[in-house]
Amino acid sequence: MDNLSDALKKLKITTTDSTADSLEGCLDCLLQALAQNNMETSEKIQKSGVLQVFANLLTPQSSCTAKVANIIAEVARNEFMRNPCVDAGLIPPLVQLLNCKDQEVLLQTGRALGNICYDSHTLQSQLINMGVIPTLVKLLGIHCQNAALTEMCLVAFGNLAELESSKEQFAYTNIAEELVKLFKKQIEHDKKEMIFEVLAPLAENDVIKLQLVEAGLVECLLEIVQKTVDSDKEDDIAELKTASDLMVLLLLGDESMQKLFEGGKGSVFQRVLSWIPSNSHQLQLAGALAIANFARNDGNCIHMVDNGIVQKLMDLLDRHVEDGNVTVQHAALSALRNLAIPVVNKAKMLSAGVAEAVLKFLRSEMPPVQFKLLGTLRMLIDAQAEAAEQLGKNVKLVERLVEWCEAKDHAGVMGESNRLLSALIRHSKSKDVIRTIVQSGGIKHLVTMATSEHVIMQNEALVALALIAALELVTAEKDLENAQLVQILHRLLSDDRSAPEIKYNSMVLICALIGSEPLQKEVQSMAFLEVISKLRSHENKTVAQQASLTEQRLAVES
Repeated sequence: MDNLSDALKKLKITTTDSTADSLEGCLDCLLQALAQNNMETSEKIQKSGVLQVFANLLTPQSSCTAKVANIIAEVARNEFMRNPCVDAGLIPPLVQLLNCKDQEVLLQTGRALGNICYDSHTLQSQLINMGVIPTLVKLLGIHCQNAALTEMCLVAFGNLAELESSKEQFAYTNIAEELVKLFKKQIEHDKKEMIFEVLAPLAENDVIKLQLVEAGLVECLLEIVQKTVDSDKEDDIAELKTASDLMVLLLLGDESMQKLFEGGKGSVFQRVLSWIPSNSHQLQLAGALAIANFARNDGNCIHMVDNGIVQKLMDLLDRHVEDGNVTVQHAALSALRNLAIPVVNKAKMLSAGVAEAVLKFLRSEMPPVQFKLLGTLRMLIDAQAEAAEQLGKNVKLVERLVEWCEAKDHAGVMGESNRLLSALIRHSKSKDVIRTIVQSGGIKHLVTMATSEHVIMQNEALVALALIAALELVTAEKDLENAQLVQILHRLLSDDRSAPEIKYNSMVLICALIGSEPLQKEVQSMAFLEVISKLRSHENKTVAQQASLTEQRLAVES
């Protein structure tokens, strides 16, 4: 039968009682026409109203089911046909067919559902709610020898795994086990790539991360790295990147990370360490990121610092000082920053020369590197007075910080520069540091920082400014006046939304500022007594007590 119009007419009046031969002929005619001109034939199928008939033909008992599903898969390749397929009620019978044993029916059904729901999160969510995920995972296990069916399942997983709701359902299946089993069998790069495309979104879920680790994915990834590390073939380079990136992703889960760390004695941890001195930028990057991920709890950090990881990271940074790889610089600095968080590590890392290694990147014009550099230094000097003083007297560093405090295009760098400026004063309590910061024009930035939307930054600024006022008021007097500090303090104290610690530190600062004649005049001219007397009844006792003390002090001075 070669007449499309006749075939459509016959199908339109067809019933489930129609002979199989008659139906087969019509369906073959449609498939042939779709192969010749898919779009035009699809338009004719839509206009004919045959889609509604297909819903009744999609039964496991019918010998025509595979061909009907195939036709639906072909027409649904056209975007304009997807909604008509949904409106014709084709999704529920297709989902039911996923429980069928016939492999051709399963293949065409999977294709049909995939094409109808392609690029539609709404329809994909509908499939998830109809329970297709456990069914497809089961199919993958049963039909793993069927390459076409396996590929269909992988394509479906790749589409569905992008949705957050799917990950919870996947976590209740044995998807990790099935994918790792399938991965181990693959030799072809393309097939491995397909599995990687499913693994990456799934591995964003912490439960699935652990399942993948337990299923042996890490060993597969390490093997790939070993095989491809010295290759210059394009496919191998791509595979090395994908495998090492996925390895880093698995370490983002707390449980999976601890399982692989194994108290610092795990073979996986040791292998990752060996990536850092590698000549491959990709492996250096993955190694440094992996260390940064392992360094997410104090115990791990202390163990790694005691076992010489700091020197490895500094050697890596040294290789990337001049025209280095920015991503490697960023990753190595991230690792050092995390390692510097535990108190016991700070002095050890400072003795090892980490501050000097990090300062080599002061010239960097790359905001991500600047951001991590600042964070690393801030972590290192926390409660380390000597180091804070040494860095705070470094004119080049302070001038760079002042410059970055104005990096309005990069809020992270601007915030970290302000915080480090404040930290240098707070931890050193040094007059020399304060003088260096005043001479470099840093005062106005600390005053601006006191108006930050983040309470922690406001507080750090106010404490630093109080130390400036207590130790070097005469030196900073003019800059504090020009930055309108007194007006800002008045605003902070008058604002009901200001946190108790902000009000407390603002009053401490007021008491210190009245040691300066011009600043004292400014305080007197702004009716501070009225604002502060209200704070004597503040619900926070510490604030109320400080208000009384400040009121007495202001009364004496006036």
